[in-house]
Amino acid sequence: MAASCVLRRLCSTAAAAQGKGTRWERLKSSRVGVWCRGLLGDYKEACREAIVGARERPFKASVYMALLGGTYACYRTNPDNTSFQTDLLETSNKLALLSPWIRSGTSDGHVQNLVKLGNEGRLRYLSLGVASVTYVVSFDPESSLYEAQCSALSVPWAELPGRVLDVGFAGRWWVLHHKMKDYDINEEEFKHLPPALAATSAPSAQETAQNERLHRESLKALVMEVEEEKADGVVSIQKEGEIVAAGGERST
Repeated sequence: MAASCVLRRLCSTAAAAQGKGTRWERLKSSRVGVWCRGLLGDYKEACREAIVGARERPFKASVYMALLGGTYACYRTNPDNTSFQTDLLETSNKLALLSPWIRSGTSDGHVQNLVKLGNEGRLRYLSLGVASVTYVVSFDPESSLYEAQCSALSVPWAELPGRVLDVGFAGRWWVLHHKMKDYDINEEEFKHLPPALAATSAPSAQETAQNERLHRESLKALVMEVEEEKADGVVSIQKEGEIVAAGGERST
């Protein structure tokens, strides 16, 4: 009785092992197995051809690698919506530190418009992978107006280029950076000047050296000279605490 049980167990174990092997072989010969083996073979052949092509044409391979590296760098440095809000807050604080008579009207108008649209909830951010755009919409999506909730009245994609306010690329928002150039110069103060006075040019090296020399001389202490006439008719000059005789002898 015990011998028959052991024999039955051994037979069942062998059959299970044979079944596993048969199932694996059946999977390898199935359509899915053939497709996976063909796919791996194609990838292997493509990698081999890429390595052989890079050895035969190193310049072309270098250009492709540079393009791939540049694309990855743009993807990693693509600014997000938080960076735009941070830059907008910093530029707004810079302009707030200046008097309205000094700040640039172009910079102030652009920043104030962005702040106004942000408070209204009409600024939107869109990431394109290697670049980002900030655009304006007509309504706040949380508004309960019919125009804001109806999908048939939404802005079509064809109008998106006209609504773009800023472009983010390589870690910088370029429109905001351009608008903030010379933000501490008010152009309205110089628009009535003649063209000859309104145009400015960088000083030459000689003018810069002369200005620096005059600036250093202006920092020197003031020297006062007092003439004194003695009883014997000898004139002496007192200069910085010293008495210089008319005959050229110096005494203190």
